[in-house]
Amino acid sequence: MIRTPFVLPARPWNGLRLLDLCCKAGGASMGFYLAGFDVVGVDKAPQRRYPFEFIQADALDVLADRAFIAGFDVLAGGPPCQAHTLAQRIQGREHPDLIPGVRAGMQASGLPHVIENVPGAPLRNPVELCGCMFTGLGVYRERLFEFGNWPGITQPAHRPHTEPLVKLGRPPRPGHRMHVVGNFSGVAQARKAMGIAWMTRDELREAIPPAYTRHIGTALATHLAAGPAAGRPAARTLCQGSAA
Repeated sequence: MIRTPFVLPARPWNGLRLLDLCCKAGGASMGFYLAGFDVVGVDKAPQRRYPFEFIQADALDVLADRAFIAGFDVLAGGPPCQAHTLAQRIQGREHPDLIPGVRAGMQASGLPHVIENVPGAPLRNPVELCGCMFTGLGVYRERLFEFGNWPGITQPAHRPHTEPLVKLGRPPRPGHRMHVVGNFSGVAQARKAMGIAWMTRDELREAIPPAYTRHIGTALATHLAAGPAAGRPAARTLCQGSAA
């Protein structure tokens, strides 16, 4: 089922299909879409505002379906991060760590893949992205990215965090970066700060800015176009609309 809660922005189209596991409401998916991919999302919970084709299922079950996975060119996913957040470590709560299972399934597929999680998560040779690396974002929101079956991207320079974070629960102030976690104030401002137009407060606090995966997806599409994997078609060069 295709969900279109708003008009999707125009973008170049690279003819490649990407499966986004643990997609939630689609922050990462939107970035890959803007980079040119046709995206299908998978999540165990219903996602009524997810803007692309959506399948409600367990990520590990989907990865085990080799015939289904064979219909895609790229795999991506952000397994639940609660096991690795600072707040959960402080509170001593137990949460399952799905990263090893997701990684194993992605590696077994032989497809290029991207795994996203929070700082402190046990990713292998990760690259960190932060809102300070991108024009127009009003968050820091550091996230780690692991790459498999392709070289990945180079770590961008991480400049000092000179703008203060808005204190939790207080409305945003000019010149501050938003802290989009918990019961934050200012949903409209958070949407602008994250570059996400369609999410609720609960969805925003679980999302990443699409700018991160657009950056990664652009590099990934270039890599695939330069040398398609054996037995897989090269990316098509048709385009849909113009760059967003």
